[in-house]
Amino acid sequence: MKIIDILNQEQMSLSFEVFPPKKEVSYESVSKATEEIALLKPAFMSVTYGAGGGTSEYTLSIAKNLKDNFNIPMLAHLTCVSSDKETVNERITELKENGIYNIMALRGDLTPELEKSDRSKWAYSHAVDLIRELKEKGDFCIGAACYPEVHPESSCQKEDIKYLKEKVDAGVDFLTTQMVFDNNLFFNFMYKIREAGITVPVLPGIMPITNGNQVERAIKLSGAFMPQRFKAMVDKFGDNPEAMKQAGIAYATDQIIDLYANGITNVHVYSMNKPDIAQGIYNNLSDILWKKF
Repeated sequence: MKIIDILNQEQMSLSFEVFPPKKEVSYESVSKATEEIALLKPAFMSVTYGAGGGTSEYTLSIAKNLKDNFNIPMLAHLTCVSSDKETVNERITELKENGIYNIMALRGDLTPELEKSDRSKWAYSHAVDLIRELKEKGDFCIGAACYPEVHPESSCQKEDIKYLKEKVDAGVDFLTTQMVFDNNLFFNFMYKIREAGITVPVLPGIMPITNGNQVERAIKLSGAFMPQRFKAMVDKFGDNPEAMKQAGIAYATDQIIDLYANGITNVHVYSMNKPDIAQGIYNNLSDILWKKF
């Protein structure tokens, strides 16, 4: 099933993101964790690709397992950073052969080595290059990333939205935001992109922070604004693992309920291969998700 068909339904939905192992020795434990999340029957699941495409083989195998054995619609991430056209086309062919037609098209994170390399020689400089390639290669449902608080490499939000529209015009079917901790920023972003003519569905990305040590990494990855009530929660419970876990699940749940209540029907959760976190959020939303309003 294509993700866009799920997003076009009126029923509220929840999806989860997982990531593949970095090494083969971790594959079994990671696969088990993703299977436990799949048992919650989310609307779909996405599997990341890894910086520089280093875990691409595991991305495909995990996505295929969850699709074939758990009947979960799968969204496979595909990055083009530093890749040549031959490698990207091999990945596209593999996805087709395994029946995966939902692709999250991303430039990809830059490792320290890639940041120092000569980018002028890359076959794909931006995600839009990959999106155009996908449109030529098959009937894919294409997702792309967006940044409510501006991409770290953009000079301003106006420029950021201009490039975002370029991606949508190239063939993107839906967008997923970088992690957001303040819903007001998301709603403001939605107003601006709709005004700019971007009309595709947008999924807010929610990251449950259940460990005080995650905060610094989350800020580094996304540059996300942390509202005062979030900071107060971390200050109060960050040194108590169980209390922080419970508080983090509650905070994420509160965000999701607010989004649903204000007309957002689809929310994507960065569940970080943690079935207990995914289960906790799902339990808090079970009646909301299974009833029509």
